[in-house]
Order: sequence, then C-alpha cells, then structure tokens
Amino acid sequence: MQRIFPELTQENTPFWTGGERGELMIARCDKCDHSIHPPQVICPICLSRSVTPRPATGTGVVLASTINRQQWSPDMVVPFALAIVELDGEPGVRLTARVIDCDPESVAIGDAVTVAFENERDIWFPVFRPVSPEPAAPTRQ
Repeated sequence: MQRIFPELTQENTPFWTGGERGELMIARCDKCDHSIHPPQVICPICLSRSVTPRPATGTGVVLASTINRQQWSPDMVVPFALAIVELDGEPGVRLTARVIDCDPESVAIGDAVTVAFENERDIWFPVFRPVSPEPAAPTRQ
C-alpha cells in the first residue's frame, strides 16, 4: 500500500521505530505521568520538559470505524477497515489505524484489539488486529 511517510524528529522517532522491537512507544510526562500523543517536548498539563517515550500495553478498544472501499492508488488493496482505537492504560490517547486479519465488515465499536506493526523503509506503522474472545470455560454437570 502506498503510504505517506512521517518526517522523523527527536520527539516522534520512538513512536515510529518502536515496532522494530514490538513496542508501541507513547510519550509520558515524567512529572505528572500524563500520556502525550502526538509526542511533544513539553507536557501540555504541567508544562514539564521531562517527557520520556515508554512502551504502552499495545491493547485497546475500537471507538469508531469505517471501511475504505476507494482504491486511492494502484497498489492499494480494498476494502479495509480503519478504526479509532483508545489505548488501554494511556488515558486520552487514541490512534487511527487499519484493522487487519479480519473481515472489514466485522469491525465494531467496543471490539478489543491488539497492536501489530507493518514495516516499510525503517518506519513501523502501527495497525491493530482483533483480540480473539476467550473460549468459554467448560461447565461441570
């Protein structure tokens, strides 16, 4: 798929390269522990300049989704699901990303998802895949 590549900066490089290690890196304020995304050098809550990227859990919940059916470039495979995912353990952090490994029609609000990464030219794009529901425990009779 043809993508727009981010310009890497000191603040955003951990986010775009953490996938190489399987880590979704989210900036957090060292003073007030506020999650900051997109990454910034100053915490918008306490104005501290002590901000550090830290691995997030990589799980979340679909808040909204849509299906792209338009082939915007010759190599784009359609349809695909695009979702806004609220990350677990990162209050207020939401990522917009593709949902993979499922029928796009099956993606629904409230679905639990986990991060995966697609690598292209040293950028690790976060994508999400559905978390399989746990099988029901057998009942005793």
